[in-house]
Amino acid sequence: MKTWNYIWMLCLTLVFSAGFTACDDDDEGGDSAPMSITQIYLEDAESSVPDRAVEFARLGQLIRIEGNGFIGLKKIFINGYETFFNTALVTNNNIWVSLHKDTPIADALPEERNIIRLVKSGTELAHEFVIRAASPQISSISCTLPKAGQKVKVYGINLQETTKIILPGNIEVTEGIVSDEEGEWYEFTMPAGVTDGGSITSEGANGTAITPAYFNEDGAMILDFDGNGVQGFWSWDEGKSMCDNEHDVVTDPLGMNGKCALMVPQRMLDAGGAIAGKARVSEWWTAGNDAPTDDWTRMTSLIPTDTPLDEVAFQFDIYVPQPWSNTGHIQISLINNFNISGIGSDDDGDNNPVAFSVPWIQEGETAAFSTESWQTITIPFSQFNKYATLIENEETPTFQLVIEDRNAASYRNFGMGFVNTDFTYNGLEVASQPFNQPIYVDNWRVVPCKKTIVSDYPDEEETE
Repeated sequence: MKTWNYIWMLCLTLVFSAGFTACDDDDEGGDSAPMSITQIYLEDAESSVPDRAVEFARLGQLIRIEGNGFIGLKKIFINGYETFFNTALVTNNNIWVSLHKDTPIADALPEERNIIRLVKSGTELAHEFVIRAASPQISSISCTLPKAGQKVKVYGINLQETTKIILPGNIEVTEGIVSDEEGEWYEFTMPAGVTDGGSITSEGANGTAITPAYFNEDGAMILDFDGNGVQGFWSWDEGKSMCDNEHDVVTDPLGMNGKCALMVPQRMLDAGGAIAGKARVSEWWTAGNDAPTDDWTRMTSLIPTDTPLDEVAFQFDIYVPQPWSNTGHIQISLINNFNISGIGSDDDGDNNPVAFSVPWIQEGETAAFSTESWQTITIPFSQFNKYATLIENEETPTFQLVIEDRNAASYRNFGMGFVNTDFTYNGLEVASQPFNQPIYVDNWRVVPCKKTIVSDYPDEEETE
């Protein structure tokens, strides 16, 4: 109803304005009359403030330019881009115009950037006004538990010209920031002294962006192979899949993370690795029932029990020094009730709390995966089979259900395993091949992962 009322008011304004156009033209001098701009307004019929005075606007938005002398307007240039406007939406005191999506932002000439230029036959006016692309948004962070001195790359959209970064603990970074011209990422060096976990806030040409609150967040660590969490193992044998902390845990080859897991342990790599078609190549577990860290109730101080599962995730760090593609994947199991048989097996049932990671398949295509340093993989619990099925059935599982599933299990071991079988993933059929290369993993943890889009007008959020 609000939308129709606003449109009706706009139409009435234009009708009455049209009735006085001829008189305005004579009085104001038409083509030769000087123009002035007093204010620019954002027009949004869905907003609680449908006609809002603003200091900037974004591509795709409708603005109203208020001023004087607009009768006889021939052209509008915004950031140097000739912008179409409807002459029926021009009065002597108002212009309604939409900011075209092709309007240049970072690519605009310096002398034309953030300039609205109005042109008549006998005069023109240049007015300074900030033009931005759509709101910046964050999709991922290269490594969410970096060490001091490590490069961190934050991915998203509309991140051009990032000039300031605020890390958890209100630590500011303004030097050494590099941002992509297309706005797809920015990069900085992790400073020393960051002890808090939370979000990264960045400021750039298109406004403020905030990452999910999982940067430097280790408050819900499951296992880091350095004393946080307890590794579990049983029936260890040199030729078997079970991995222990005496024979199979290794020192981080990059010298950053202390101890870590070699996904396919060195004893297997030395023996030729995993043959094609091999399930349960290796398995790494937490201790299970006897370790207090396996009761995830402890995590609720960081992640409330009513958190929807698309807002809470399992994260782990991975280091892959050689290109990995065409075979092998990782299975993640919430409890110890599975055979580590991988995608397409009985483990992959709709009601099983398991998930899979195949980083060398992206959007149904193979892309060799390797990392120069430690990189974080994030898997929301909404992608674990059981919870994905509930969501498909229009239910809303929360973190409370994950805790209940773990605590009700006969064996509360949380685990990761490597599988080298044939499988189909995201529409791509994979015929397994022999596998023999190192993949290091570390820092299993649960994190909040709710995404944030910063409102240009906080009062909008307060009124909803």
